[in-house]
Amino acid sequence: MKAIRILGRAIRDSFKSVFRNFSLSTAAIVCSSITLILVSVAMILSYNVENITKNLEHELTIVVYLNKETTEEQMNELKSSLENMENVDSYEYKSKDEWRLEMKNSSETLNSTLEYLEENPLLDSFIVRVKDVEHLKETSQEILKNDFVSSADYGEGMTENLISAFKVIEKVTIIVVIALILVTAFLISNTIKLTIFSRRNEIEIMRLVGASNISIRLPFIFEGLILGFLGGLIPVIFTIYGYVLLYDHFNGYVFSQLIELVEPFNFTIYISMILLGMGCIIGMFGSYRAVRKYLKI
Repeated sequence: MKAIRILGRAIRDSFKSVFRNFSLSTAAIVCSSITLILVSVAMILSYNVENITKNLEHELTIVVYLNKETTEEQMNELKSSLENMENVDSYEYKSKDEWRLEMKNSSETLNSTLEYLEENPLLDSFIVRVKDVEHLKETSQEILKNDFVSSADYGEGMTENLISAFKVIEKVTIIVVIALILVTAFLISNTIKLTIFSRRNEIEIMRLVGASNISIRLPFIFEGLILGFLGGLIPVIFTIYGYVLLYDHFNGYVFSQLIELVEPFNFTIYISMILLGMGCIIGMFGSYRAVRKYLKI
């Protein structure tokens, strides 16, 4: 019962303290909000870059064209070879007639050209999806070892450069997120330390009247929790409404359908929970350290 009374009193006093020291509390909340908004932007960017990279990797395929003289037996041999390759995830056969129909439907010019030709000049092929796009070249070279394979195209050079560029961007955004989280922790913690340091006389009086260390610390820890939570609310609103507006403005895509944004619903809730958690934990930790280090309790 005594523990519950101490806890209840600490929570009550922490709420009173937030309003009693309104200007300092506002400064801590504003500082928390600004830094957490920056963290939110960096996390949104990082997660979307990662999602775009995965989508692009999923879309990258090897188009294996067969020689015109390829027999049914050789085609089955290639299927067996593809199934035994470690990096091959799946494959799909596409006949030259299917290619012709697809090309005719995609362009009037191609339609006219193909209609003019009596014989179909296209080749039968396999569309191969791989497990690891970083080994596209090796997989393509392995497929080319079959004598009846005319070519195995995957956009050599351009594809590799694109993957490398997105990998670099992904790593940079992760580093930025980590750096911003550390900066956020430092700024929020120090702002709350200043808030508590300005009230050192109040704590000294509590010590003189015989208050225990835990009864002195608890209100300040809960105060840090409240300030961190309130500082996280504005970034949460910014994240949810801002990202939904951004998503709707671009219709879920940036520049082309290959660059697809993450859907807002679960994503924004996930980011919001992280922001609130960060605000609360950093606020509590900053308060605890300020009372312990600066006031020598």
